[in-house]
Amino acid sequence: MGMIFGKISVETPKYQVLHACADYEIRHYAPSVVAEVTYTPSQFNGRRDGGFSVLAGYIGALGDPQNAKPEKIAMTAPVITKSEKIAMTAPVITQGPPRGGGGGGEEEAVTMRFVLPAKYGKAEEAPRPLDERVVVREEEGGKYGVVRFSGVATEGVAREKAEKLREWLERDGHKVAGEWVLARYNPPWTVPPLRTNEVLIPIE
Repeated sequence: MGMIFGKISVETPKYQVLHACADYEIRHYAPSVVAEVTYTPSQFNGRRDGGFSVLAGYIGALGDPQNAKPEKIAMTAPVITKSEKIAMTAPVITQGPPRGGGGGGEEEAVTMRFVLPAKYGKAEEAPRPLDERVVVREEEGGKYGVVRFSGVATEGVAREKAEKLREWLERDGHKVAGEWVLARYNPPWTVPPLRTNEVLIPIE
């Protein structure tokens, strides 16, 4: 029942709050080991979250773990996604008009990432994926501007939050060092007003 009402009972990444104001926080995150998959939604019948089943298979959340040991890996939060436009190399059929309204020669690539439990200090300590689409690597720690919000974190909502966060950071003299990512802490059956979502932007 706790997950329905937004309780986060799984391991989450370690960070230190360096600064907090009414609009956002500045955090320093510790290094971590992540498992990620990059795909286009068209590979999963248009589903932007299609990569979840691939990563869930790797850790054994949906049955037998799809890794070489095999070893079940505890689920953590949040699930992190990043989107970027890529040049199309073959004809792709998409549902609905592309964002921005133009045709162009681009489609969206999504990278979905699970942060592995802290007991895996290095990438080689984590079980090797059987699915070649899954990449296990070390993620450097660093400073991020972070804004938290509730509700359903659609791409449009997250993009608006990211644009506003970037404005705030630049207003306050922080130098943006990369693209934003979306972090979602709750499963889809959590009541939307009780969900925890965050947009993070790396800064120098």
